[in-house]
Amino acid sequence: MRSLVGPALLVALMAALMPLPKAGAEVTLPALFCDNMVLQHGVAVPVWGKADPGEAVAVAMCDQEQKATAGDDGKWLVRLDPLTYGGPFRLTVTGNNRIEINNVLVGEVWVCSGQSNMQWNVANSDNAPQEIADAQYPKIRLFTVQRTSSLTPLQDVQGTWVECSPETVPGFTAVGYFFGRDLHRELNLPIGLINSSWGGTPAEAWTTLEKMDEYEQTKSLVERVRAQIAEHPDLVANWAQYNAEFNKASSEYQKARAEWQKAVERAKQEGTQPPPAPKGPGPVGNHCTPSALYNAMIQPLIPYGIQGAIWYQGEGNAGRAYQYRTLFAAMIECWRENWGQGDFPFLFVQLANFMAVQTDPNNGSAWAELREAQTMTLQLPNTGMAVTIDIGEAENIHPRNKQDVGQRLALWALAKTFNRDIEYLGPAYKAMAVEGNKIRLQLDHVGGGLVARGGPELKGFVIAGEDKKFVWATAEIEGDTVVVSSPEVAAPVAVRYGWADNPVCNLYNEEGLPASPFRTDDWPGVTANKF
Repeated sequence: MRSLVGPALLVALMAALMPLPKAGAEVTLPALFCDNMVLQHGVAVPVWGKADPGEAVAVAMCDQEQKATAGDDGKWLVRLDPLTYGGPFRLTVTGNNRIEINNVLVGEVWVCSGQSNMQWNVANSDNAPQEIADAQYPKIRLFTVQRTSSLTPLQDVQGTWVECSPETVPGFTAVGYFFGRDLHRELNLPIGLINSSWGGTPAEAWTTLEKMDEYEQTKSLVERVRAQIAEHPDLVANWAQYNAEFNKASSEYQKARAEWQKAVERAKQEGTQPPPAPKGPGPVGNHCTPSALYNAMIQPLIPYGIQGAIWYQGEGNAGRAYQYRTLFAAMIECWRENWGQGDFPFLFVQLANFMAVQTDPNNGSAWAELREAQTMTLQLPNTGMAVTIDIGEAENIHPRNKQDVGQRLALWALAKTFNRDIEYLGPAYKAMAVEGNKIRLQLDHVGGGLVARGGPELKGFVIAGEDKKFVWATAEIEGDTVVVSSPEVAAPVAVRYGWADNPVCNLYNEEGLPASPFRTDDWPGVTANKF
C-alpha cells in the first residue's frame, strides 16, 4: 500500500514533532570588561562572568587562552597568566557566543574612592580650563561607577572605560586624575583609574557589616542597621523604594532648608524671631547606611586586578574620630581580605584645614582628632598618607587645589610601590624629650632639612604642663629637631602642633612637604565618647 504522505512532507512533520534544542544563554561580562579597559600588570588577571550552567568558556589574550566551565549558578572565572605592560590588545571570550574587547591596555590600575573631595571633578578644580585642554592622555583610562546603594551585595556596576581626553576628563575625579597623570608622566605606563565615590558619605557605608561586627567600637553601627530592619521588615527586599523615598525627602529638605536660611537672614534684618529649622529626612533607605555603598559600589568590582587604592574621606566621620581609629582600619582590612590580592597599597588623604582659625589653644578639635586617627592608620602595612593641612579653605570644605593632593599621593606611590628614591612625606612626629623648661621633638622625614615656610618663625606649636592648660609656644629648629618652650610653662609635659580645625602652621621639609599635625599627649579628646 502506497503512503499517503510524501517524503518531503514526512520529514517536515517529523522535524516539527521533535523537541527543539535548548537555546544557549549568551556569555556575559561585568561592566568593567569593555573596550578601552586597563588590565593590571604583573598579577594573575581575573576575568569572570555568567553563562549557562555547565557551559564551556574560553578567554584569550596575548597568545594565551584560559578555560572554565560555568557552575550551577552560571558563574565562571578564569585567571590569565601575568601580562606585560603595553597594548593595545584584544581580549576575546568565547562560549555559546563570542565577545571581543578591543583597545585593551596593560598597566597600573587604581581604585579611587571616598566622599565629596574624591568625587570633586576636574571641571571645578583650580586652573580647570587649562587642565582640561591639556588632558590628552590616551594611555590613561577612566571608569566612573554610577552611584547606587544596596543592603545586599550587587553583582555588577554601571559604567564604561573611556580614554582620557579634554572631552572625557571634566567630570572625572580630580584627585584621581591628577594622581594618575603624575604616575603616567613619571612611569610612562598605561594607567587605569576606577572612580567609585559619593559625596557626604561616612566610612561605615563603605565597609561590610560582618567586618564592623568584629570590633566593639563599631558594633553599634551594625546594630543601627539591624534596628532599621526590625522596624521595617521589608527594608532589604524593597531597598530601592525606600532609597527613592529618602532621596525625594532629602531633595525637599534641601529646598526647605534654603528657604529657611533666607527667612533667618530676613529675621535678622527685621529683628524678628526666626522660624524653626526644617527637619531632615529619616535615616531609612539612606545611601549612608552602613555597608550600603560597599555592597553596591565596591563588592561588584572584586576581584578585578588592581595595583592599589586611593581614598579621600573623613569629613563625614569627624564627629566620631575615636571610633574612626578602628573603623577606618577595619574598612581597609575588609577591602583587602575580600579582594584577595594581599595587602595592596592603600593611600589616603589626611583632612585639609577648614573652618575658622583657632585663637584659643585649649579649644578642642574634632577635625584634629580625625587627622590623628588617619595618622594612626599608617600602622597598617602598605598604607600611605598625603598631608594637606596647607591647601584647605576656611569657608570651603572642598578646596579647589586638587593638583597638590594628587601629587602627594603619587609621591608615596612612586616611592613605596615603584621604588623611586624620593622623599614622599613631610616631617612626622617620632619622639619627645623634656630638657628643663623645654621639649625637644624628634622627627622623621626631615628630607633635606627642616624649614619654616614663610619664616623665620615656626608657627602652630602649643605647650602645656601637668595642668593640661596649653599656651602658644616658641619653637626653634635645631638640626633635625624642633625645640619648643614658653616662659608660662616651667615644667612642660606635652606639645601639640597644628592641633585645630584650621591651624596656622608652617613646618616643612626642604622638599616642600608639610608636617602632619600631631600631639605628644594622649589626653581624652572631644570625640572620645562619641560612637
